[in-house]
Amino acid sequence: MKRIAVMGAGAIGCYYGGMLARAGRDVTLIGRPQHVEAMQRAGLRLQTKAFDEQVRVQASTEPQAVRGAKLILFCVKSQDTETAGAALRPHVERDAAIVTLQNGFDNAERLAALLGREVVPAAVYAAVEMAGPGHVCHHGRGELVIGRSAASAAIADVFASAGVAIEVSDNVSGVLWAKLIANCAYNALSAITQLPYGELVQGAGIPAVMRDIVDECLAVARAAGIEVPGDQHEAVRRIAQTMAGQFSSTAQDLARGKKTEIEHLNGVVVRKGEALGVPTPANRMLWALVKLAEAKARSPGAGS
Repeated sequence: MKRIAVMGAGAIGCYYGGMLARAGRDVTLIGRPQHVEAMQRAGLRLQTKAFDEQVRVQASTEPQAVRGAKLILFCVKSQDTETAGAALRPHVERDAAIVTLQNGFDNAERLAALLGREVVPAAVYAAVEMAGPGHVCHHGRGELVIGRSAASAAIADVFASAGVAIEVSDNVSGVLWAKLIANCAYNALSAITQLPYGELVQGAGIPAVMRDIVDECLAVARAAGIEVPGDQHEAVRRIAQTMAGQFSSTAQDLARGKKTEIEHLNGVVVRKGEALGVPTPANRMLWALVKLAEAKARSPGAGS
């Protein structure tokens, strides 16, 4: 798996692609023109607490750049899964392994249905952001949990050789739900307040609101027959300590006037709750407020 392609060179794609390239892998990042042009000029700036380096990568705006790759990291926004997957489909090598590094819990299933082949799901725990064109900044964590498949051991070896902590799980559905719960607790609140996690949890009433959100998510998961591992209330509390300075991806999107992934976070909990007869008023409120803020941010004249 020496040749690797990253479909969606945003913060997550650039961080993991950059780590693999730094370890000597042949990495091609596929993304938006402003980032691609910067990386073609000077490489990818990979900034972490341990180092700040320009990493040599290949970069392209075209999906056909995945040709020849034996490992494809699929890192687009959840709302773009079908569009990006369709663009990718004609160019994927028959023996390539594909891993989804996305928010939400059903992206691997959706992409596998589109491509007609196995896709390995992954839960991503990394605090990263694009700090400028071709410049990714890592604020904390970075571990991955992937589903078990014939390719999982080889995929894990690739990441481990780059210093990325990775685990192969037999209950990746439960792990993805755990990640979804954390996102539902933090993403919308960080977006609405434009506060980082450490400050957010100090707000009056916020811990109680977050408990309500987690309880609703767990109730939906139980009704769906999903076994969510661990103590999710404690896991959510720890995030504010391990990622105190992090703004959620939803907050970053909203601040930039971009469409958010809220439909695939709190929104999906609301829809699944409706289908299963489980009330989700806290998640519904956050979903509705982010949709309003998103519409305002994206309207003509916003911010003028």
